[in-house]
Amino acid sequence: MASQIRIPENGEKITIQGGTLSVPENPIIGYVEGDGIGPDITRASMRVWNAAVELAYGNSRKIHWCELFMGEKAGSLYDGNYFPDETLEAIEDLVVAIKGPLSTPVGGGFRSLNVSLRQSLDLYACIRPVKYFAGVPSPMRRPEEVDVVIFRENTEDVYSGIEFPSGSPENEKLAKFLREEMDVNFEEGAGLGNQANSGRQSVTLVHKGNIMKYTEGAFRSWGYELAREEFADVTVTEDQVWEMYDGEAPEGKVVIKDRIADIMFQLMQLRPAEFDVIATTNLNGDYLSDAVAAEVGGIGIAPGANIADHVAVFEATHGTAPKYANQDKVNPSSLLLSGVMLLEYIRWQEAADLITETFPKVIRQGKVTYDFARLMENATEVSTSEFASALIQEMKS
Repeated sequence: MASQIRIPENGEKITIQGGTLSVPENPIIGYVEGDGIGPDITRASMRVWNAAVELAYGNSRKIHWCELFMGEKAGSLYDGNYFPDETLEAIEDLVVAIKGPLSTPVGGGFRSLNVSLRQSLDLYACIRPVKYFAGVPSPMRRPEEVDVVIFRENTEDVYSGIEFPSGSPENEKLAKFLREEMDVNFEEGAGLGNQANSGRQSVTLVHKGNIMKYTEGAFRSWGYELAREEFADVTVTEDQVWEMYDGEAPEGKVVIKDRIADIMFQLMQLRPAEFDVIATTNLNGDYLSDAVAAEVGGIGIAPGANIADHVAVFEATHGTAPKYANQDKVNPSSLLLSGVMLLEYIRWQEAADLITETFPKVIRQGKVTYDFARLMENATEVSTSEFASALIQEMKS
């Protein structure tokens, strides 16, 4: 099949030089529109990103966008293949990409494209900054205290896909082994899965180690071990703070502490100001990042990134919302702010700052999409594209 991807001729590819990102003034960056509302939010967000770059750098810098294909659009171009090898190869080649939401059927159909992408490219770190923007409706009494970055292991845990349905030969073989060799009792005919955790590249602070002692408990142990062996000059444990420093962390030291996952959900509501960076396993991170996002406006404005040693794919963290597809209606902020993370990743901080400084100004003006308008008094409901236009206008003022 002929290639469907057209690399922009006037751009240059981002490369890795000496173990670090080398970004030209005219980088080629890949994008996947996504399914459902994906095209709407991608068009709007791209207008804002391009405007921010132009305002920050004039004609000296420009992103050359290269469309890549996954999901339903890929299926129409690649004879039903929703996950073409050409796209994976292009992402590796271009190094940096951003994507809209992709369809994932529940309980059947093809496997999650998001999970497949992370595992195929070994995008082992999911990074989810969660921060309150003034003016955004929130159920919290003091939402301004929420300002954390959640680092979530991205390819293992229940997302490793090691599971066997009831009645399958694999299920029966595993069940026999567990009952006869490991003396494990469970209901006849149960579906079986394995939670695989290796701990590589992970610092575990939030865990369920009180129950899963040899997987999540091991993450906790490895986290402290890593801090002790590689960052001893800049870290101190929470126990040491109380034992050696009377409860006051010494200046210049990062405090390493851990919390059971259950209590962490409460603490992020009751005492969010106590936390800055959260590192956790995959499923814990999935739940926690969405729950914390609800404190500052919801998943509709929650950005995210999936990162390997260098390859990075930024993404909207919500679903495809097919009932709103092509209506120019939904909030583009999750993808928009993921693009801010992308700009920060390629070290175009001035363009990133233009957007983050402008975003709360537009929110405070009450120019918001329907999801915020129904929660705010005296708001002016605007469309997806109108919200982008308001941001651009404010950046120019």
